Amino acid sequence: MAMFDYEFMQRAFWAGGFIGIIAPVLGVYLMLRRQVLMADTLSHVSLAGVALGSLLHLNPVLSGFGVAVIGGLAIEQLRRTYRTYSEVPVAILMTAGLAVAMVLMSLNGNLSKSFSSYLFGSIVALSQEQLWLIGGVSVLGIVYFAVLRRPLYNLTFDEETASISGTPVKRLSFSFAVLTGMTVASAMPVVGVLLVSSLLVLPASLALRLASGFASAVAIAVGTGLLGIFSGLTASYYIDTPPGGTISLVLLIFLMVGILAKKLFVYRRRRSGRMNARSGRKRNKEFGI
Repeated sequence: MAMFDYEFMQRAFWAGGFIGIIAPVLGVYLMLRRQVLMADTLSHVSLAGVALGSLLHLNPVLSGFGVAVIGGLAIEQLRRTYRTYSEVPVAILMTAGLAVAMVLMSLNGNLSKSFSSYLFGSIVALSQEQLWLIGGVSVLGIVYFAVLRRPLYNLTFDEETASISGTPVKRLSFSFAVLTGMTVASAMPVVGVLLVSSLLVLPASLALRLASGFASAVAIAVGTGLLGIFSGLTASYYIDTPPGGTISLVLLIFLMVGILAKKLFVYRRRRSGRMNARSGRKRNKEFGI
């Protein structure tokens, strides 16, 4: 294909492939843990890190990455402080991240001019350094979920039971928060701050709607994420639209089509069951049963 003649498109597809594997898996866990807004929060916190790095003449990518990891740890600590009100840490960190980002950007005029690239992503302008970062986070995430699959499964569905059974709940929760921060920060160049949660939430939402078990949910989420990212990148190249927004729209369309297909399947199954029941009653009546 002609688009692969360009090096920036090759990097874009590599980055999309990496994120398309790890983000949906993380999204399944976040949805089951009722922490789906954590991705949005950490993306705003990461934006504050980008602004800080630019202001201090540091690498904005690495500073945003580091601040996102710190934000993940802060959310987990606040979650333990506000056990009854689990949404409070999200509100606190999101407000703080946005406030700090706005103040720092007002002090740096150059950053304000390129603000849209951080908000909406610029995957076609991805540097080799960013690609290596995304690849490293994805490999680390795959190893993390493969090694800690069973304790994470127990933690996700029942934290108290997991603690009683000997699972190191606190350390596992903090490591999960760190991985979430790393994944969100590395996904920002793909779709930007405003849409980063779409890579985690939309494939996971479809998977949990269609899957019959946890393993199948993860598989469907990854397949949907990869297909959505590659389709969105291809469409954005040929119709000249923003890659981040196009990817998110494609994933949204997948979700809507999947929900409608599921409802249609359930409707036809119920209708077939009713017809079979009526046919059975008719036969019984004819034979006097």
